[in-house]
Amino acid sequence: MNNKKSKRRLPAEWERQGGVQLTWPHGESDWAPYLDDITRTFIQLAKAIARFEPVLIVVPDDEHIRSLQTQLPERNIIFVPCPSNDTWARDHAFITVEECDGTHAGKTFRLLDFCFNGWGDKFPAALDNAINKRLFDSGVFNGAYENHLDFVLEGGSIESDGRGTVFTTAQCLLAPHRNQPLHRNEIDEQLCQRLGAKRIVWLDHGNLIGDDTDGHIDTIVRCAPDDTLIYIKCNDEKDAHYEDFLRLEQQLETLRTTDGLPYRLLPLPFPDAICEDGERLPATYANFLIVNGAVICPTYAQPENDRVALETLQLAFPTHEIIGIDARTIIRQHGSIHCLTMQFPEGAIHTNP
Repeated sequence: MNNKKSKRRLPAEWERQGGVQLTWPHGESDWAPYLDDITRTFIQLAKAIARFEPVLIVVPDDEHIRSLQTQLPERNIIFVPCPSNDTWARDHAFITVEECDGTHAGKTFRLLDFCFNGWGDKFPAALDNAINKRLFDSGVFNGAYENHLDFVLEGGSIESDGRGTVFTTAQCLLAPHRNQPLHRNEIDEQLCQRLGAKRIVWLDHGNLIGDDTDGHIDTIVRCAPDDTLIYIKCNDEKDAHYEDFLRLEQQLETLRTTDGLPYRLLPLPFPDAICEDGERLPATYANFLIVNGAVICPTYAQPENDRVALETLQLAFPTHEIIGIDARTIIRQHGSIHCLTMQFPEGAIHTNP
């Protein structure tokens, strides 16, 4: 569907941000067996983000706030108590769009609260699905709340270029227990209406082994400035990923911008296999976070692959600082850095709620 008359716009991630949300791990979450390890990773991530912009941290209760205040003394930290099932803010947090009302200069923000159902009813999600309304009622946001709980949509399943094109994957949005009985063209129409997109680009390949999300796009292909697509490329013909990711690359080569031009394609290396209990974990360099002036990239203690990934991101973001954070603990729960975070446009967060 082409929604050219829409006054809505889903900003690109590299546009100016007002802050990033983290939902903190705790002993009642799946992180319990290695809570100390993941907490150290979260502290490192929070400190890295806070160098550049505010961090909105959702914690289970006031006791957690008191504990974290001693570990995170940075000024750019905002704590809000709220119960949670897990920590994947990318998928349960608001998706924020800008909207022009046509009557005055400037813009307003619409905080879209979509249904999060544990990636197709795979995991409990009732507490996570209630976080957005509780945060909004706390006064932390500057924008209008919109209830979209009749539609399942996770932030990790979409990528925006900021100019009306939204990328997604068929394997996720058409997966069971999402929005049936809607078909692809009907979901396309819903995305355009709700997000203000002018077109939806569907990718049909890129199944990452170990992924619980049914193929979130933020694990395989990401948007970058100047009509750039960053994607993971498998060069090992013996790897089980090889054929499917070759087809993904071939599909990317056929895509065109709204001006009819091919995209600039930048491949990221495929991490060497990381396994736990005999199962491969979904390690990927595509799951990076863009903040104001920096890109925070997952690393996996693979010196050559890590180096190439960081250098590739520097090509895509030449004016940004590229920061690597060891994500080996994060992927034990089948996600990475981008999955743990959700950014909000500049002006959408009250820094002193």
